Amino acid sequence: MTLLKKIPLFFGFLTTAFLISSCASGSQEKMTHTQWCGARYEKAEQLFKAEKYGRAIEKMEDILSTCAGTGYMEQAQFLIAESHFNMEDWIEARGEYGSFIVNFPGSPFIETAEFRKAISSFNMEFRVSRDEANTTIAMKDFERYLSNHPDTPLRDSVNYYYGLLVDRMAEKEFQTARLYLRMEKPQAAVIYFKEFLETYPYAKRRPEALIMISQSYNDLDQFETAKLYLNIAKKEAPADNKDFQKQIEKTEKNIAKSEEAFEKRLKKDSEKKRILKEEKELQN
Repeated sequence: MTLLKKIPLFFGFLTTAFLISSCASGSQEKMTHTQWCGARYEKAEQLFKAEKYGRAIEKMEDILSTCAGTGYMEQAQFLIAESHFNMEDWIEARGEYGSFIVNFPGSPFIETAEFRKAISSFNMEFRVSRDEANTTIAMKDFERYLSNHPDTPLRDSVNYYYGLLVDRMAEKEFQTARLYLRMEKPQAAVIYFKEFLETYPYAKRRPEALIMISQSYNDLDQFETAKLYLNIAKKEAPADNKDFQKQIEKTEKNIAKSEEAFEKRLKKDSEKKRILKEEKELQN
């Protein structure tokens, strides 16, 4: 009888213990999830610091998919972008910085993210022979950064990169104009060289463009305009650059020869017309 009386009492204690344990485990489960995310983030951060960026990205992506509301999302998103940036995966880096900017506009890392997004755009593949879309994107990214952070201490850096982007655009225009000149299409070459000179007055290729537009006008038998641009080239070309000086002298001689040949051609054509006129008069 004593044993039978003790059994219900035992089960009562067991049930109470189970309920207490269940409540405790529920509370512990929430703490464990946050702690688990924290531990995962620490491991990912260690991998990042060890420059194991690929593995760090994998860990951070796990955090983004499983740790919403734990406070680790912002850091994880930023380190994913930083990892791609350090691996020089420029397209991925720009995309990740863009996601970070959209998702965490109030982050203390926002200015860094916007600047590095622009740098990533700058470093994306560029070839003169291809479309300049990537260059345009990078220019807009830098413009947006300066608009959002007008007092940035990085303004000189932004101006430096922006200047290089302008040079890229100028180079494409120059190469297009030169291509038309080589294809013996001087009229098209003149159009592109004039656009280049007006749009990029401080471009590195300006002295070359002045000589080439002079050559183009010479090919069109517009000698006075050819001389005009060549005189500008003389004034602006570096005096110590022997190659430029040689090109100027050569172009000057070519213009003189072309002008002389043109005058002879005019005289010859005029003489032909005179003879034809006389022959018609005799026939009448």
